[in-house]
Amino acid sequence: MADAPAIVDAWMQHPTPAFLSLPMFESLRRWSRGALVEGEIPLDATIQAMDAAGVRRGLLCAWWGPQGPLIPNDTVAECVRRFPDRLVGIASVDLYRPMEAVRELRRCVRELGFRGLRILPWLWNLPPDDRRYYPLYAQCIELGIPFCLQVGHTGPLCPSEPGRPIPYLDHVALEFPELTIVAGHIGYPWTAEMVALATKYPNVYIDTSAYKVSRYPRDLIEYLQGHGRRKVLFGSNHPAWPAAVCLEDLPSLALDRETEALFLHENAERVFALPK
Repeated sequence: MADAPAIVDAWMQHPTPAFLSLPMFESLRRWSRGALVEGEIPLDATIQAMDAAGVRRGLLCAWWGPQGPLIPNDTVAECVRRFPDRLVGIASVDLYRPMEAVRELRRCVRELGFRGLRILPWLWNLPPDDRRYYPLYAQCIELGIPFCLQVGHTGPLCPSEPGRPIPYLDHVALEFPELTIVAGHIGYPWTAEMVALATKYPNVYIDTSAYKVSRYPRDLIEYLQGHGRRKVLFGSNHPAWPAAVCLEDLPSLALDRETEALFLHENAERVFALPK
């Protein structure tokens, strides 16, 4: 891997067949134009997609919703065990059972080696300043890992309100100044709000998952090119949006060499404490 391009993908998943068949993903199946299909996806196919895009390491996330795990933490851990130099686990837990969630997060980090926690507010219809999240924020700080979430409108067929950065994520960043927050999916149509929060709070970051470079909002591009160069991480949302597709128009961003390296891997390596 020493000669491979140094891209880190901050948002990936290797979905199970049950996950892919969920009705709420019908909108994503339309938008992905065949990239998100029902059935078994071999793990080797995910690694091949990473190779095709020059992705050296991918942060592979579990999913947990009100009905239980959609992609279990142990399923993610098995993927990481098969490709330890390529994949990094990101945990998910049950918001409805706070103490079980805290214990599961500890297990994922201390025993499985995971490097972050991701909760999708739209999946629970609970914004991130809901009381159910707060024990997990405290635990993320104690464990020294980032809290990751989705911001912006909801692509799946669920309400979008929990994805508004202001006021919900603003409250969290204000009340937990030690918490590192990585907000995925750019925040559209509230991208300016997300940029404002990343500017306001030292520990708030944005990842570009679910968007191709050609669809980055102007607010984000200007932030990435300027004073936000250390606050934006590349993410794809594989397999719905593979990294190779997301990065097709990378030269159009006109990033200097240092900024491009920060965007493609150095920011993620720093935020998630990844080996280089």
